[in-house]
Amino acid sequence: IGAQATDSTLATRVTRWEVLTASGALLPTGTQRSAIKRAALSTAQVMYLVGPRLAVTTTIGWGRSRDLLAEGTPKLSVFTYDVGFEGRGPQWRQRSALAVAPFAGVGVGGRSYDHRGRDVDATHNVAAYASLGGELGAGRVRLRIEGRDYLSRFTSITGGGRATTRQDFTLLAGLRLTRKRAVE
Repeated sequence: IGAQATDSTLATRVTRWEVLTASGALLPTGTQRSAIKRAALSTAQVMYLVGPRLAVTTTIGWGRSRDLLAEGTPKLSVFTYDVGFEGRGPQWRQRSALAVAPFAGVGVGGRSYDHRGRDVDATHNVAAYASLGGELGAGRVRLRIEGRDYLSRFTSITGGGRATTRQDFTLLAGLRLTRKRAVE
């Protein structure tokens, strides 16, 4: 009698780690709009899938902005670093050539403002975010689009002054390749 393979004897490996680089924009709102200029933003994200619908995600980002309150509007680097949780919805149209998968997340971290080429100490502030987005996939290629709403504690970029709460948005888009599932 020959051995037969059944579905229960086949194991599927799924990559738990995801890496993504994305580009986009840092869009100051409210009071923040008068302090810093809109900025090009580059990020790197590393995500660990805890389960099929939950990921722990960490992001570092660099925005290239200008300090609108300082004389001469000097160049300003805006660094963002955070960790959070991302809940992922089911894929829509799984059986067609294109798949769409929504997600939402929350997290905490920090924000640093550093004048480039000026002898001024960087300021560091606490930040929190909420995000919404989705991935559009065809085959192994995924286009990820994400919007994040940040609230951050803000102290004057040039030092001194009282701390306030500020808000801004980031919009990001990035491509990533997924690995094929391997059957053992």
